[in-house]
Amino acid sequence: MALSKPRVPDPVQNEPVIGQHYLVCGSEGCEKNCLFYCNPCHRQMCEQCRDEHQKSPDTKKHEVVPYRQRKRQLPVEKCKDHPTKDIDMICEDCQVQVCSKCVIQDHQKHTLNDLETIFSEKFTLCLDEIYKIHQYFLPTSHDIQEDIKDNFKEIKATIDKIRTSIKAKAESLKRLVDTVASDEIERVNKMEESLEERLKSQDKTYQDYISYLEELVREFNGYLSSTKVHSNPLILSQPDQLKIKPIPKTIIPVPPVFNAGQYSKEDVSKLLGRVTAPDTKPENRKIKPMETASTQLKPTEQQRIQNREKSDVKRTLSLSSSVTKVREYTVPDVSSVYHISLGKAGRLWASDSKGNLVKTDLQGNQLQKIQTNGGYGYHIVTHDGDLIYTDRKNKVINTITLNNTITEFNKTVDWEPISIHSSHINGDILVGMIKDGEAKVTRYNKKGKEIQNIQSDNKGQGLYSDPHYITENINGDVCTSDYKKHAVVVVNKSGQHRFSYTGQGSQFNPFGICTDLLGHILVCSSPLFLMSGDSTVYLLDQHGQFLFLILTEQLRFYLGLCVADENNLHVGQYNTNTVTVYKYLQ
Repeated sequence: MALSKPRVPDPVQNEPVIGQHYLVCGSEGCEKNCLFYCNPCHRQMCEQCRDEHQKSPDTKKHEVVPYRQRKRQLPVEKCKDHPTKDIDMICEDCQVQVCSKCVIQDHQKHTLNDLETIFSEKFTLCLDEIYKIHQYFLPTSHDIQEDIKDNFKEIKATIDKIRTSIKAKAESLKRLVDTVASDEIERVNKMEESLEERLKSQDKTYQDYISYLEELVREFNGYLSSTKVHSNPLILSQPDQLKIKPIPKTIIPVPPVFNAGQYSKEDVSKLLGRVTAPDTKPENRKIKPMETASTQLKPTEQQRIQNREKSDVKRTLSLSSSVTKVREYTVPDVSSVYHISLGKAGRLWASDSKGNLVKTDLQGNQLQKIQTNGGYGYHIVTHDGDLIYTDRKNKVINTITLNNTITEFNKTVDWEPISIHSSHINGDILVGMIKDGEAKVTRYNKKGKEIQNIQSDNKGQGLYSDPHYITENINGDVCTSDYKKHAVVVVNKSGQHRFSYTGQGSQFNPFGICTDLLGHILVCSSPLFLMSGDSTVYLLDQHGQFLFLILTEQLRFYLGLCVADENNLHVGQYNTNTVTVYKYLQ
């Protein structure tokens, strides 16, 4: 199966120029892996065909190089002045592209360069730049976008706290004003009571004096009405007895005066406090340099040594320009390979739709078999090497330890568990579940305690319909293959929806899904109900950007995927127990 012709990058989708199928020898009738390339013939070949090519008298002097060092074939363009000749050189002095006749006529003493060599170098440079964009510039820019989103949240949280503080301070000032006003009113009330007491005393003084005058009038009238001279008090009274006491003197009380306080809005602002711009100079966002750009796991102490080794490997890994078939092996006692779970020491588990779950080595030797209820992505090997799988019928999650003991991990009560994944970041267990038309992903810790439910986006809309395969990326994203939604649904580790990938135009029917050490998302899409149609394996970056199709076959229906420790892709198929291993990283 030959590579499809390299394509010019699509300015809309920004696709990289890269092969879509695994590379085979270009010799007629030979289907071995292509490893070499003849630059003069522009022919790809296996090792055996390379040896024959170099032994032939006609081609023994041809430049045969490793495939990745090949010269790209120059597009054919005829010379305008000499229509029978191809343009294949460039005149450095005139800076024009010329053919051999042009050289003889006009450029004999000029500096000439091979146009094919220049084209190949520039072509390779373009590929390198596209690779850098997808491997560094796009991911780094997406990471900065995520930082900006976090900044949005941080700023909003800080401003909300400031609003709350302002309102609380204002309420405190209001309470203080009310307290001061209450104290002043109480003082005024006491002043009023004192003045009233004084006025009441004065009133009583005059009431007593009026009573005295009235009594004096009655007494004087008695003197005037007496008919007896010898006993008339008027005649016998002393001079002082007829003298009237003076009117009592009293003081006019002076009421208190309210001296209104003098204050301004500025005074109130000083009491309340002010929001000011920070004195700190804002820093430039840190952009990680290209040579150290990589998404790192946050390991536990137990994983640090292993992750350092992976990190060393990761720095040397990159996407290959071709996909190479490494080997094939069969899994005994399964009718199809719906799902693959990678174990330790080259061991893996594979299952079909009939409930057959088989443990095998990489040579296809059966090591263990158990009967389950079947399904799709319903089993996974944990970091400790145990197999954990869902029992959809009984709504239970079971664990098979290394000594083959089956224990119950957890009950899912009313929910049917249909897919499962064990996090290699922290050991959490992620389970896709369905119930009465609803679907969710539940996170458990290693002890089986439920710690998170992911079900809806920030608008309250359901994220899932049929999450039948599930995995986790190196940045903690939860990636779910949802058959009914025809989408790969990705949320971050907090459960917030990041993106949904729905294919490249044609109907997208996702099955097996996995991720690799570089954060790529690999997902296979097969025809609806596994009938006729295209079957493909998509490669996405961790932000949902389509990179390219790894495999494209009409006669094979891809179902199960996993990336093994040697960074090779294991692909299971429908209606056969064959697993094919491909190398797509170098």
